[in-house]
Amino acid sequence: AEYRKYYLVDLFRRKGFVRKKCENCGKYFWTLNETRKRCDDQPCSPYTFIGNPPTEKKLDYVNTWKTVERFFVAKKHASIKRYPVVSRWRPDLFFTVASIIDFQRVEGGKVVFQLPANPLIVPQMCLRFNDTPSVGVSGKHYTSFCMLGQTSIAGKGGYWKDRCIDLDFELLTKSFGVEENEVSFIEEVWLGYGAFGYSLEYFVRGLELGNAVFTSFEGTPSKYTPMKERVVDMGAGLERLTWLTQGTPTSYDSNFADVLKKMKEVSNVEYDEALFLRYSRIAGAMNLDDYKTISEARGVIAKSLGVDATRLAGQFGPLEAMYAIADHARTLLFAITDGMLPSNSGGGYNLRVLFRRAQNFIRRYGFRLTLGEVANWHIDYLSRMYPELAEHREDVGEVLSVEEARYTSSSDRVAKIVASVSSSGQSPSTEQLVQLYDSEGVTPEQLSAAGVNVSLPENFYDQVLARHATKQREVEEERPSFAVAKVAPTKLLFYDEGAKFEFKARVLKVFEGKYVVLDRTAFYPRGGGQEPDHGRIGDAQVTEVVKYGDVVIHTVVGKTPRSGTTVDCQVDGTRRRKITQIHTATHILNGSSRQVLGPWVWQHSAFKEEDYGRLDITHFAHLTQQEVEKIEDLANEVVRKNLPVNTSFMPRQEAEEKYGFRIYQGGIVPTRSIRIVNIGNWDIEACGGTHAKRTGDVGLVKITKVERVQDGVERLEFVAGESAIEYAHRMDSALNHVSATLETQRENIAKVAESLKAELEAVRAREKALGLRVVELSTAEVLSSAKEVKGVKLYVGSQSSLSEELIIAQGQKCTESDPSLVYVRVFAIGNSARVVCFVGAKARESGLSAGDIARQVASVLGGSGGGSAAFAQGGGPSLDRIEEAVRSVEGTVASLVRG
Repeated sequence: AEYRKYYLVDLFRRKGFVRKKCENCGKYFWTLNETRKRCDDQPCSPYTFIGNPPTEKKLDYVNTWKTVERFFVAKKHASIKRYPVVSRWRPDLFFTVASIIDFQRVEGGKVVFQLPANPLIVPQMCLRFNDTPSVGVSGKHYTSFCMLGQTSIAGKGGYWKDRCIDLDFELLTKSFGVEENEVSFIEEVWLGYGAFGYSLEYFVRGLELGNAVFTSFEGTPSKYTPMKERVVDMGAGLERLTWLTQGTPTSYDSNFADVLKKMKEVSNVEYDEALFLRYSRIAGAMNLDDYKTISEARGVIAKSLGVDATRLAGQFGPLEAMYAIADHARTLLFAITDGMLPSNSGGGYNLRVLFRRAQNFIRRYGFRLTLGEVANWHIDYLSRMYPELAEHREDVGEVLSVEEARYTSSSDRVAKIVASVSSSGQSPSTEQLVQLYDSEGVTPEQLSAAGVNVSLPENFYDQVLARHATKQREVEEERPSFAVAKVAPTKLLFYDEGAKFEFKARVLKVFEGKYVVLDRTAFYPRGGGQEPDHGRIGDAQVTEVVKYGDVVIHTVVGKTPRSGTTVDCQVDGTRRRKITQIHTATHILNGSSRQVLGPWVWQHSAFKEEDYGRLDITHFAHLTQQEVEKIEDLANEVVRKNLPVNTSFMPRQEAEEKYGFRIYQGGIVPTRSIRIVNIGNWDIEACGGTHAKRTGDVGLVKITKVERVQDGVERLEFVAGESAIEYAHRMDSALNHVSATLETQRENIAKVAESLKAELEAVRAREKALGLRVVELSTAEVLSSAKEVKGVKLYVGSQSSLSEELIIAQGQKCTESDPSLVYVRVFAIGNSARVVCFVGAKARESGLSAGDIARQVASVLGGSGGGSAAFAQGGGPSLDRIEEAVRSVEGTVASLVRG
């Protein structure tokens, strides 16, 4: 009813556009063709530009961008560089999914817009993974694509909808030479994070080229308020514009032209080009969302072409795989360049899915290329538009090489898993397929190739990605809630007077007799991984300090001060000083890790306590001792340089533009003013913690432990300053104790330890040889004591002097000697009970499975078990039920024998 208010722009009035309702889908659209009855969207209209482009000239990908850039710069727009595809400035996203994300910041749960210029144009590479199964098949879907972001804030030098549509229409008709009557617009509504607006999508010959969103309201359509600053958010697809100018069968042919040429040179792909052109024209008119599976859509196309659907899949499968590889390699290239690694968690999981999918295509069709080579070919072409890609060529190559080696080296393990699934003779469910992929990296394609009957849903990769689609917010410990809305903000003294540990303050409020609010405080509250200060308020001890909004609450033990009184307060200066040294060392180590390992290193998390620190960093492999030593040496070199540690508050936009998004190592800061800690330009981060004045104040950094806490994340535990000296004293004392115990000089400890280790290994080898001899000698005894149960022989044993390793050897030996034997032993190890079961080959013919037997016996012990038909293990905590479990074996076996 209000379409004139929202959609009737000046261009439509001047040019005589008419508003129509599509007879097929019911959408409203604007066109210069008064006789037109259908809109240009799919499936209402076909792609009529394929083989017949409507533009004056054919342009490649880079020159299409240059044409757009020249136009908007001439129209007084600032052309800005792309933002990273990894959206470190958004707490709710892993990746930049649209150009407008560049300029959105979240403050207090609301989106605010922060533009570096007004108006502007940006060639923003975006990553989306929701259409992964369609990539390579549909002709138009990508996991990475360039959104040409035309952005403006109304007023303040910017413009609103009339000017936006005028510019977009002029770009198409003047710069690209499209006839005016070829352009149409469809009315839409766009919903975003906390804001929404109406929009006009524009099309040429059935192809959507861009969507001009006029963001006008905060909230949702059911509850909203007008925005103070309205935003033009026009996003056009560079891939779409390039495709329009060339009219190739698929958009991949025009956008990946250089890369595909090189791919085809090393891996020949033959197909019927005339048939593929006909196929592409029909596919372009289809909306894949209208079909349950890609196979269903392909069947519809095959019927239209009068050919067999299987023939289509076989004919075009290798070509579609090549398109997908080109896309996936480009996505990996941009993501790795911007600091995200393939992994089994978070956003890295999406990258690993793409890597495996591409590798599977390479193996299935025998393509003679690697993803690293394809990424290099992308760099050769795209560096004219994105020069930073060439700067990271070696980094990307190293990461992809590691991933490929990991993929190849896992083939033996994968083969065993595949063989196990295959031997079961059962078709795995979709959930089992997802679990195998998620936990073991086994793809349905590998199972199918091994002869497993796999019924693969075409949305399989959607289901896999759905498990990791959204950011997992950090789980905060439950803490008390206080009504602080009417309490005055606490003045913070630890920034301006950081070294002043004694101060007077007035008690504003006391909650529940132990939570104290002061008008001013030098106590640093828990935050950013830094543990809180301790000390004294009056006669009470401070054990916890937490900030609620602008109010700091101190937890005290002892005599609690009364509200309204003035108290003497004292911060534990020794604890603060030690934590401060640890915190500054954290920043130094983060910088040295990045220098030694590579630009993909980011702080994953950190913890700073007075006696040690912990820094988790992103890296694709477990650190070697040599790498650890280099990181530590470089950190101590920074300490010895005694660099200044400067802190300052800056407007967020100024800090981002000056230092980039690496300032968000510790996460985003949801305020317009952020505190920057600059350690001599060695490491620059947004950080609210306490820091030394110079790196020399840290004294010494010593890495004490390194472990891999999850795929793609390495943990460094370390000490620094006073805690490093205390650590050195403890180690010195320990060495003295070992020296005295071994009765040798400290410098000989390593040599003596190696000698003792060699002696111990020799003793163990002799024990194992004797044990195996015992097994040999005991085989006849075991076999002779077995009893017959329903046609099979059963041996059941309980406690044994043999180790678990020798019990397994005994069971295997006995069932090999007599294939009709079922061997079960129940025994104690430490504080738990164990079950080991073997079923000989002939006994298995009776329907017996070691896995079933172990599972039932272990249940008596209060636990579980499992394994193959030939061998299984299990156990439980109930040591006192071992004899009961032994007695249950005969009945269990009898019940499981077939017939």
